[in-house]
Amino acid sequence: MARHRLLPGLIAAIALIVAATPAPASSGRHMQINTNMSYASAVGRGHLLDVYVPGRRGKTRRPLLIVMGGSGWFGDNGKAYAASLAPFFTAAGYVVAGVSTRSSAQARFPAQLYDVKSAIRWLRKHARTYGIDPRRVAVLGDSSGGWTAVMAGVTGHLRSLEGRVGVTGYPSDVQAVVDLYGPTDFLQMDEHMVPGACESFNQSFGLTNCHADPRSPESSLLGCPIETCPDRVKTANPITYVSENAPPILIAHGSEDALVPLHQSELLFDALDAAGVPATFYPVPGAGHDKTIVSPTHAEATIRRTSAVRDPGPATGHPTLEAIELFLNEALHR
Repeated sequence: MARHRLLPGLIAAIALIVAATPAPASSGRHMQINTNMSYASAVGRGHLLDVYVPGRRGKTRRPLLIVMGGSGWFGDNGKAYAASLAPFFTAAGYVVAGVSTRSSAQARFPAQLYDVKSAIRWLRKHARTYGIDPRRVAVLGDSSGGWTAVMAGVTGHLRSLEGRVGVTGYPSDVQAVVDLYGPTDFLQMDEHMVPGACESFNQSFGLTNCHADPRSPESSLLGCPIETCPDRVKTANPITYVSENAPPILIAHGSEDALVPLHQSELLFDALDAAGVPATFYPVPGAGHDKTIVSPTHAEATIRRTSAVRDPGPATGHPTLEAIELFLNEALHR
């Protein structure tokens, strides 16, 4: 099928970290842009962030949206994804921060979780400088960036996973999460891959055993073949930490995703429902592992909501930027 012919290109794109349009270097017409600021000791690009501030600054503090692009944890420039989202969300009244975390070659898990929490603390410390309301912080990411966003959301109450990277003394919890096709349970990935996907995955990465391979993104993140270290895998699975303390979460995942199977988001949604967490899930027909999932180019999804969602809303729709904005506004009580 056509989608299988595209798999090598898709996987190569992940490996090469084609995250988004590079972040602007200075300022934009409708927003002030501050780039390449260190939120912790410099490690490549993995401890840098960019902040996009709406052009008109008022006395009212604005909610913050942190954005992280995915790379299979092989890249340290996840902040680049924010450049393509900042114009929309700054126009909607948000401060946007693109955040990079260290790659798996630079540091093993839980370093990436410690990094995003350090960035959140840094942004809270500097909230007055950028007009941020530190009580209203959301995170958004795609693929491994979605994993990072969910991990930040479901562990915000766990001091044991706070880390001591960078700024300390400020909270690292978040009040909303947007997860675009992130992995949630590493050991359940391979059995749910779309037909032919593991073969193309192996060919593109030079592997033999799909996500379970010793050199797979997940194994590289943990420093062990995932099937040989289930206890360590469990500590890196967002599913492990889902509880009633988790913030509202919006999930979008394509039915034809050939890198992270749709089942991964189904697992997360079911866990959130069981824990009584408000969550909205867009399983998008025909969509693959692709940032265009936030545009209305695919068939409408039949939207699933956990029982904790008070407003049932429409039964179908697209996970567009407008839909994400509405979700964030509700979650952050705007």
